[in-house]
Amino acid sequence: FEEDARNIPGHAKTLSPFYTIVAKIEMASTMVKLQSKTGEEFSVPRNIACMSVTIASMLEDFEEDEECPPLPLDNVDSDTLRKVIEYCTYHEENKERPQEEKSKWDKQFVELEDEPLFQLILAANYLDIKSLLDLTCRTVAEIIKTCKSPQEIRTRFNIKNDFTKEEEEEVRRENAWALE
Repeated sequence: FEEDARNIPGHAKTLSPFYTIVAKIEMASTMVKLQSKTGEEFSVPRNIACMSVTIASMLEDFEEDEECPPLPLDNVDSDTLRKVIEYCTYHEENKERPQEEKSKWDKQFVELEDEPLFQLILAANYLDIKSLLDLTCRTVAEIIKTCKSPQEIRTRFNIKNDFTKEEEEEVRRENAWALE
């Protein structure tokens, strides 16, 4: 009956909320394979994978119940992809939890060394997962806020100052208002 109901033009949405629930369950049970740049494959429920706008657009060419080849994510290494999947899984499975509880989990989730945190920012940007990108960038911004000078920021993030003394002075003059 479900298949027949889907074939009735214009009636799929009006039949019953039951069919919406069935569609969500089917989407959650459909697995998608994601392939990291190192070649490792991860099997992920489609609804979790589709939290990424990039992956969702890759899947547009395939029916929900159609098996697709592993999706290559050439810009994301295995460790980072594992973290992205952890984040998306938590947020998909805990939608109904209080925001305070999710925020606490997020704060613990981003307690990372600099390199994994930066890789997570790049992955969130590439995969177009806005909530993860916002979280990781906010984390870096909070770290920067604790620094008292540009030199301290450079030291904290191991950034080489490639300005000559003259260039640095020119930037200071042009942006004196920001240094007040």
